[in-house]
Order: sequence, then structure tokens, then C-alpha cells
Amino acid sequence: MTGEPAFFSVDRTPHGDVLTPLPTAAGNWGPNRMRGLAVSGALARAVEHAVPDSEFRPVRWTLELCRVATMDRCHADVRIIRTGKRISLVEADLLQGDTKVATARALFLKPDPDVSTADVWSQTSQLQCPPTDLSPGTEEPRLHYSDDTGWVSTPASDHNGTRKIMWVLGVRVAEDEALSAFQFAASAADVASVVGNWGTAGMQFINADVTLALARLPQGLEIGLAATDRVETDGISTSTVTVFDRSGTLGTAVVCALANVHASVDPRMR
Repeated sequence: MTGEPAFFSVDRTPHGDVLTPLPTAAGNWGPNRMRGLAVSGALARAVEHAVPDSEFRPVRWTLELCRVATMDRCHADVRIIRTGKRISLVEADLLQGDTKVATARALFLKPDPDVSTADVWSQTSQLQCPPTDLSPGTEEPRLHYSDDTGWVSTPASDHNGTRKIMWVLGVRVAEDEALSAFQFAASAADVASVVGNWGTAGMQFINADVTLALARLPQGLEIGLAATDRVETDGISTSTVTVFDRSGTLGTAVVCALANVHASVDPRMR
């Protein structure tokens, strides 16, 4: 497993795990900056390990990006806010030294596969998944979709203002651990900001948070994210993204972002 990419190496100490960022965790916003996928994945890993009942299913993941996370060692501080027979609420901070760089809250519910409910409206159209034999053409483990070309291995050569859909493949959080479905979904949710805010000048918005709501976990370590709505006023944007896999829709992600036009990012570059 050590040959596969991962965001962190792990030093297991008596006081908890210490994570050291690997090159895969580096972001594009500036030197020595950690990418949101790694931040979200680190906290999801910590939260998942703290859940008292393995039968609980994660249904909401909210990540707040408090400060710039650097490519320095970090650790998570986890708190169980509430736990009961059908619900568990867990909160975690990501710390670098004494500085809190991110905080997250996860809601877990216990599913009941035998429950029978009445009909309620839901979207019936299915989003198109990429061919199973199509592989990413860059270092980023992603595929790209447009109405003109369908699914392709690399992003368009020019920036554009069309709707964005991406297919994301899993990157392990810790280099010596298997990636769980929840860690993958929570980490990949940060891509919702790219899907929602990539326009004719690249990425001019930097997200302050992401909230992921799930009816189920992905079946396999690959998911799609499709922009469904976006509102922008006075340099503030909110984007709503549908999350899906080859079996259908999983849930939605919502991202709030601020304009950052003086330090735009080209999502085509790694």
C-alpha cells in the first residue's frame, strides 16, 4: 500500500496521531499551503475513529476552514457532542501547534433497512457516469464532463463559464491505511468548490466551508460532483452540487466562497 498516493504519513503516539503532510496534500493557492481535500480527509478520519457505534451512518459533514492550513504537522482534537441509540454528533478541530486551522462537525444516524415509507417527490433524472475504462490524464485523480464533449480525461484547454461536472477518484488520507467510504466522500466534497466556482478566468473564489449531506455512502471509491445551482453577490458565492456514483445520487454539497481575484488559481494545473 505504501506505493499508493496519500495525503499524510502517521506517527502514532500515546497522546494521539500526528499527521505529516505528504506532497499530495499540497494545494495551489500558494507556497506551503495544504489543500482542502487533505484538511477534510484528516478530520473525517479522526471523527470516524471516534464514533462509538459502527452501525451509525454519516449523513452530514460540515467543514469550516478557519485559517490557512500549512504543510506542517497537525493533529485532531475530537469531541463527542451527543450520542444515543439512533444519533451521534461528533466535532473535531485540526490543530497545527496551538493554532486551530479547521473545525468539522459530523452527524451520524442509525439506518433501518426494514422501514417502509410513503412516496415523496425526488429528482428522477440520472446523471451520466464516465466510461469505466477512462483514466485521468493528469496528476489529479479526476475526469471532466461538458455537454459538448462528454467525459474526457483532461479539462478543457480554455477556461469557460459552462456547467462543471467532475468525477473524483479516491486518495488515501493516511499512507498505511485503507481509505473508508466516509473519509473519501468527506475529502472529495471539497471539490464542490471547484465544480461550483470555476469560470472563464479559472478559480477566482476560495471556499470558507463545505457541507455534505448524504443519504448513503458511495459504493466504491469514485464519485461524481455536478453543479446544480450558484448565486453570487458582492464577491460572495454559494454553490449547490449534486453528489452521485454509478448507482445514482448520494446527496448534495453546499459551498460558501469569497472572491479572491488577486490570487486566482488555474484548476487545470497541479
